[in-house]
Amino acid sequence: MTQLSLTPSLALDTFDLAILDILQRDNTTSQREIAQAVHLSAPAVQRRIRRLRESGVIRHEVAVLDASRVGRPLILTVEVHLHDEHPQRTAGMRARIMAEPAIQQCYGITGEADYLLIITASSMAEYEALTERLFGGDDNIRRYRTSVALTCLKMGLHVPLGQAEDFTLA
Repeated sequence: MTQLSLTPSLALDTFDLAILDILQRDNTTSQREIAQAVHLSAPAVQRRIRRLRESGVIRHEVAVLDASRVGRPLILTVEVHLHDEHPQRTAGMRARIMAEPAIQQCYGITGEADYLLIITASSMAEYEALTERLFGGDDNIRRYRTSVALTCLKMGLHVPLGQAEDFTLA
């Protein structure tokens, strides 16, 4: 059986990848059903899932909500342009971003902008108040540019897994 080595103490094999694929699609799938699908015993599946959680391969297990159905119909992307990327100059902004529940995702990026934020809001007034909290008074923010999503063609967090032999990790 081919194994994917992530760390000296953890390797993912084809059983692990099959289990992860099932859990990504529906993490409420019973261990018995997973065991049947991957041809292992339920206790073996339980041990593997525990190891995947403890090792950090499974980072979170959550329900993915339709934001518009819970009163947050606006999805906005925000490119943040800084004067200085030094960690001491960005620490305050990064802390505000981490503390803000409306920010769904934040990426440090290459190109013209330094960060890309994905934000959900109930209204433009809420978004304007959020940008004031995040960026107001921060002299390291050169500018930020907002785009409003008009439609959602695809949304998800599913990571394509392939087969263990497809992976080469350093």
